Amino acid sequence: MSTGFDKHLRPGARRGLTFVEVLVMLAVIALLIALILPLSRSGGRAAVRRAQCNNNLKQIALALSNYRQEHKALPPAYTVDAEGRPLHSWRTLILPYLEMEPLYRKIDLSKPWDDPANAEARETPLSVFRCPESAGPPNTTTYLAIVAPGGGLLPDRPRSLEDVTDSHASTLLVIEAGEEGAVPWMAPTDADEALVMGIGPKTQLHHNGGWNAVFVDGHARFLSATMPAEERRAMITIAGDDGEVVNEL
Repeated sequence: MSTGFDKHLRPGARRGLTFVEVLVMLAVIALLIALILPLSRSGGRAAVRRAQCNNNLKQIALALSNYRQEHKALPPAYTVDAEGRPLHSWRTLILPYLEMEPLYRKIDLSKPWDDPANAEARETPLSVFRCPESAGPPNTTTYLAIVAPGGGLLPDRPRSLEDVTDSHASTLLVIEAGEEGAVPWMAPTDADEALVMGIGPKTQLHHNGGWNAVFVDGHARFLSATMPAEERRAMITIAGDDGEVVNEL
Protein backbone atom coordinates (compact mmCIF):
# COMPACT_ATOMS: atom_id res chain seq x y z
CA MET A 1 0.00 0.00 0.00
CA SER A 2 1.43 3.34 -1.01
CA THR A 3 1.33 6.46 1.13
CA GLY A 4 0.46 9.96 0.06
CA PHE A 5 4.11 10.89 0.23
CA ASP A 6 5.07 8.01 -2.08
CA LYS A 7 2.55 9.24 -4.65
CA HIS A 8 4.35 12.57 -4.96
CA LEU A 9 7.75 11.01 -5.74
CA ARG A 10 8.77 11.20 -9.39
CA PRO A 11 9.77 7.94 -11.03
CA GLY A 12 13.44 7.24 -10.20
CA ALA A 13 13.57 9.93 -7.49
CA ARG A 14 15.43 9.04 -4.25
CA ARG A 15 14.12 9.56 -0.75
CA GLY A 16 15.96 12.28 1.22
CA LEU A 17 17.88 11.64 4.43
CA THR A 18 15.85 11.40 7.59
CA PHE A 19 16.63 13.53 10.61
CA VAL A 20 18.04 10.50 12.44
CA GLU A 21 20.34 9.64 9.52
CA VAL A 22 21.65 13.20 9.43
CA LEU A 23 22.39 13.04 13.14
CA VAL A 24 24.26 9.76 12.67
CA MET A 25 26.36 11.23 9.85
CA LEU A 26 27.20 14.31 11.92
CA ALA A 27 28.20 12.10 14.84
CA VAL A 28 30.52 10.07 12.60
CA ILE A 29 32.12 13.24 11.20
CA ALA A 30 32.58 14.65 14.70
CA LEU A 31 34.21 11.40 15.81
CA LEU A 32 36.63 11.45 12.88
CA ILE A 33 37.57 15.06 13.63
CA ALA A 34 38.10 14.18 17.29
CA LEU A 35 40.45 11.36 16.27
CA ILE A 36 42.40 13.19 13.56
CA LEU A 37 42.76 16.70 15.02
CA PRO A 38 44.86 15.73 18.08
CA LEU A 39 47.22 13.76 15.83
CA SER A 40 47.60 16.75 13.54
CA ARG A 41 48.20 19.11 16.45
CA SER A 42 50.65 16.67 18.03
CA GLY A 43 52.64 16.46 14.82
CA GLY A 44 52.66 20.24 14.55
CA ARG A 45 53.85 20.67 18.13
CA ALA A 46 56.60 18.10 17.60
CA ALA A 47 57.84 19.99 14.54
CA VAL A 48 57.86 23.28 16.45
CA ARG A 49 59.78 21.77 19.35
CA ARG A 50 62.30 20.19 17.04
CA ALA A 51 62.86 23.60 15.45
CA GLN A 52 63.22 25.20 18.90
CA CYS A 53 65.78 22.56 19.83
CA ASN A 54 67.67 23.25 16.62
CA ASN A 55 67.61 26.96 17.41
CA ASN A 56 69.03 26.29 20.89
CA LEU A 57 72.02 24.60 19.30
CA LYS A 58 72.49 27.53 16.93
CA GLN A 59 72.59 29.90 19.90
CA ILE A 60 75.14 27.65 21.61
CA ALA A 61 77.24 27.58 18.43
CA LEU A 62 77.15 31.37 18.22
CA ALA A 63 78.23 31.66 21.86
CA LEU A 64 81.11 29.24 21.21
CA SER A 65 82.11 31.30 18.18
CA ASN A 66 82.09 34.53 20.20
CA TYR A 67 84.13 32.84 22.93
CA ARG A 68 86.63 31.73 20.30
CA GLN A 69 86.92 35.23 18.86
CA GLU A 70 87.77 36.66 22.27
CA HIS A 71 90.03 33.84 23.48
CA LYS A 72 91.47 32.79 20.09
CA ALA A 73 90.37 29.20 20.69
CA LEU A 74 87.36 27.09 21.58
CA PRO A 75 86.91 26.54 25.32
CA PRO A 76 88.18 23.41 27.04
CA ALA A 77 85.52 20.79 27.66
CA TYR A 78 86.09 21.51 31.34
CA THR A 79 88.42 23.40 33.64
CA VAL A 80 90.53 21.50 36.18
CA ASP A 81 92.02 22.09 39.61
CA ALA A 82 95.69 21.74 40.57
CA GLU A 83 95.30 17.95 40.75
CA GLY A 84 93.67 17.76 37.32
CA ARG A 85 90.17 17.08 38.62
CA PRO A 86 87.32 18.55 36.52
CA LEU A 87 85.76 21.71 37.92
CA HIS A 88 83.46 23.40 35.39
CA SER A 89 81.94 22.64 32.00
CA TRP A 90 82.31 24.58 28.78
CA ARG A 91 78.61 25.35 29.17
CA THR A 92 79.46 27.43 32.22
CA LEU A 93 82.31 29.17 30.40
CA ILE A 94 80.05 30.40 27.58
CA LEU A 95 77.36 31.87 29.83
CA PRO A 96 78.60 35.46 29.29
CA TYR A 97 78.20 34.91 25.53
CA LEU A 98 74.60 33.81 26.06
CA GLU A 99 73.78 37.10 27.81
CA MET A 100 73.92 35.41 31.21
CA GLU A 101 76.73 37.38 32.80
CA PRO A 102 74.87 37.81 36.13
CA LEU A 103 74.49 34.04 36.53
CA TYR A 104 78.10 33.49 35.53
CA ARG A 105 79.29 35.91 38.22
CA LYS A 106 77.44 33.91 40.88
CA ILE A 107 79.57 30.83 40.16
CA ASP A 108 82.75 30.21 42.14
CA LEU A 109 85.02 28.83 39.43
CA SER A 110 87.66 27.88 42.00
CA LYS A 111 85.29 25.31 43.50
CA PRO A 112 83.74 22.27 41.78
CA TRP A 113 80.46 22.66 39.95
CA ASP A 114 78.69 20.50 42.56
CA ASP A 115 80.13 22.33 45.57
CA PRO A 116 77.47 23.79 47.92
CA ALA A 117 78.78 27.24 47.07
CA ASN A 118 77.48 26.75 43.52
CA ALA A 119 74.12 25.23 44.45
CA GLU A 120 72.02 28.24 43.41
CA ALA A 121 73.51 28.37 39.93
CA ARG A 122 73.48 24.59 39.59
CA GLU A 123 69.73 24.41 40.21
CA THR A 124 68.91 27.24 37.81
CA PRO A 125 67.04 25.91 34.73
CA LEU A 126 68.33 27.29 31.43
CA SER A 127 66.08 26.84 28.41
CA VAL A 128 68.95 27.33 25.95
CA PHE A 129 70.55 24.13 27.27
CA ARG A 130 67.33 22.16 27.25
CA CYS A 131 65.39 20.51 24.43
CA PRO A 132 61.68 21.45 24.71
CA GLU A 133 60.84 17.74 24.47
CA SER A 134 63.02 16.81 27.46
CA ALA A 135 61.23 15.18 30.38
CA GLY A 136 64.15 15.27 32.81
CA PRO A 137 64.78 17.63 35.74
CA PRO A 138 64.65 21.29 34.65
CA ASN A 139 68.36 21.90 35.38
CA THR A 140 69.55 19.12 33.07
CA THR A 141 70.75 19.15 29.47
CA THR A 142 71.24 16.66 26.67
CA TYR A 143 73.43 19.02 24.63
CA LEU A 144 76.86 17.41 24.85
CA ALA A 145 80.12 18.38 23.18
CA ILE A 146 82.26 15.84 21.35
CA VAL A 147 85.19 15.49 23.75
CA ALA A 148 88.23 13.48 22.69
CA PRO A 149 91.82 14.06 21.55
CA GLY A 150 90.49 14.00 18.00
CA GLY A 151 87.09 15.51 18.80
CA GLY A 152 85.68 19.02 18.70
CA LEU A 153 86.73 19.97 22.25
CA LEU A 154 89.77 18.85 24.19
CA PRO A 155 89.24 17.51 27.72
CA ASP A 156 91.16 20.14 29.69
CA ARG A 157 92.61 22.77 27.37
CA PRO A 158 91.45 25.07 24.57
CA ARG A 159 91.08 23.85 21.00
CA SER A 160 92.44 25.99 18.16
CA LEU A 161 90.40 25.93 14.97
CA GLU A 162 93.68 25.43 13.14
CA ASP A 163 93.62 21.90 14.54
CA VAL A 164 90.41 21.18 12.65
CA THR A 165 91.68 20.20 9.23
CA ASP A 166 88.50 18.41 8.17
CA SER A 167 85.68 20.44 6.68
CA HIS A 168 84.15 22.56 9.43
CA ALA A 169 80.74 21.95 7.86
CA SER A 170 81.00 18.19 8.40
CA THR A 171 82.75 18.04 11.79
CA LEU A 172 80.55 17.67 14.86
CA LEU A 173 80.91 20.07 17.76
CA VAL A 174 77.83 19.58 19.97
CA ILE A 175 75.15 16.90 19.72
CA GLU A 176 71.76 16.27 21.26
CA ALA A 177 71.97 12.98 23.15
CA GLY A 178 69.04 10.80 24.14
CA GLU A 179 67.19 11.31 27.40
CA GLU A 180 69.37 8.70 29.12
CA GLY A 181 72.36 10.95 28.40
CA ALA A 182 70.93 13.92 30.34
CA VAL A 183 73.26 15.58 32.86
CA PRO A 184 73.09 18.76 34.96
CA TRP A 185 74.05 21.59 32.62
CA MET A 186 76.91 22.61 34.93
CA ALA A 187 78.37 19.10 35.03
CA PRO A 188 81.71 18.58 33.22
CA THR A 189 80.24 15.60 31.37
CA ASP A 190 79.96 15.24 27.61
CA ALA A 191 79.93 12.79 24.71
CA ASP A 192 82.64 10.47 23.48
CA GLU A 193 82.79 8.39 20.32
CA ALA A 194 80.97 5.47 21.95
CA LEU A 195 77.95 7.63 22.82
CA VAL A 196 77.64 9.03 19.31
CA MET A 197 78.11 5.64 17.70
CA GLY A 198 75.50 4.15 20.03
CA ILE A 199 72.65 6.45 19.00
CA GLY A 200 70.10 4.42 17.07
CA PRO A 201 66.39 3.75 16.50
CA LYS A 202 66.08 2.23 19.99
CA THR A 203 67.65 5.23 21.72
CA GLN A 204 65.20 7.33 23.74
CA LEU A 205 65.49 10.34 21.46
CA HIS A 206 63.51 13.55 21.84
CA HIS A 207 62.55 13.69 18.16
CA ASN A 208 61.08 11.05 15.93
CA GLY A 209 63.72 9.43 13.75
CA GLY A 210 66.80 11.38 14.72
CA TRP A 211 68.67 14.03 16.68
CA ASN A 212 69.89 17.59 16.29
CA ALA A 213 73.56 18.49 16.08
CA VAL A 214 75.70 21.56 15.50
CA PHE A 215 78.92 21.58 13.51
CA VAL A 216 82.20 23.48 13.83
CA ASP A 217 81.11 26.04 11.23
CA GLY A 218 78.09 26.89 13.41
CA HIS A 219 75.26 25.41 11.37
CA ALA A 220 72.80 22.99 12.98
CA ARG A 221 70.90 20.19 11.32
CA PHE A 222 68.76 17.14 12.06
CA LEU A 223 70.53 13.79 11.61
CA SER A 224 68.99 10.39 11.07
CA ALA A 225 69.18 7.82 13.85
CA THR A 226 69.97 5.22 11.20
CA MET A 227 73.03 7.03 9.83
CA PRO A 228 75.74 4.50 8.89
CA ALA A 229 78.59 4.02 11.36
CA GLU A 230 81.28 5.15 8.92
CA GLU A 231 79.53 8.50 8.39
CA ARG A 232 79.26 9.10 12.12
CA ARG A 233 82.88 8.21 12.71
CA ALA A 234 83.92 10.64 9.98
CA MET A 235 81.90 13.43 11.62
CA ILE A 236 83.53 12.90 15.01
CA THR A 237 87.15 13.33 13.95
CA ILE A 238 88.64 16.77 13.29
CA ALA A 239 91.58 15.59 11.20
CA GLY A 240 90.52 12.51 9.28
CA ASP A 241 90.82 14.22 5.88
CA ASP A 242 87.67 12.36 4.93
CA GLY A 243 85.69 15.12 3.24
CA GLU A 244 82.55 13.32 4.34
CA VAL A 245 79.23 14.74 3.19
CA VAL A 246 76.71 14.54 6.02
CA ASN A 247 73.26 13.24 5.18
CA GLU A 248 70.21 14.68 6.89
CA LEU A 249 66.55 13.78 7.01
